[in-house]
Amino acid sequence: MAIESSIVSFILIGFLAQIVDGALGMGYGVFSTSVLLSLGIPPALASASVHTAEVFVTGVSGLAHLGNGNVERRLVLRLIIPGVLGGILGAYVLTQVPGEKVRPVVAIYLFVMGALILRRALGRRASVRGAPRLVPLGFAGGFLDSIGGGGWGPIVTSTLVAQGQAPHLAVGSVSVTEFFVTLAQAGTFLAVLQWVHWPVAIGLLIGGVLAAPLAAYVCRRLPARVLMGLIGGLILVLSLRLIVRAVS
Repeated sequence: MAIESSIVSFILIGFLAQIVDGALGMGYGVFSTSVLLSLGIPPALASASVHTAEVFVTGVSGLAHLGNGNVERRLVLRLIIPGVLGGILGAYVLTQVPGEKVRPVVAIYLFVMGALILRRALGRRASVRGAPRLVPLGFAGGFLDSIGGGGWGPIVTSTLVAQGQAPHLAVGSVSVTEFFVTLAQAGTFLAVLQWVHWPVAIGLLIGGVLAAPLAAYVCRRLPARVLMGLIGGLILVLSLRLIVRAVS
């Protein structure tokens, strides 16, 4: 598939990725990067393009969540700074150390969080004790998102929901914060790599922007139990995929 002649395909990829991410608070980077790699696009090109597109997509998604009342400002304010710092450090480290060495640890953590959330969705007491420590959570989410090619949403959203945060507020707040984290990541990648393939990035951007308002609306309207079940199921699928890739 010629990259230059496939912008419609990239628009579709971006649209589907944002439907998942905007409704469930996770999956845009993992989904987009996985599909791009399966199309034969080099990993560095895929990562740089996805992060560049995410800057604009997360901005529109954050505004959509604000308009739908899905945002808890206290969460956003406490996650922004550690998330940005973690994202910058992770983006730089990724240019020096292969992310494959870190992904198995992330996958195991996500699997546990997904199981906890699914148990909560089924009505069982499975919440983690104590309030989430937002500073280390934001830093870890930003760092591992850069290292693993995706993970801000799965790590931060899953932890907040597992600790009892209302699912639509966790999704919306994490989505708003993701704009600032992604902006820092994209700036770091561009400063170090000094290139990005714009047809891929623009296609992902257009598709994501088109899907963002619809995804935020779906997030607001879905019942909390259903949303928790979908979040937990998606986390389990993503984490199992990462574990299988690490083992093989």
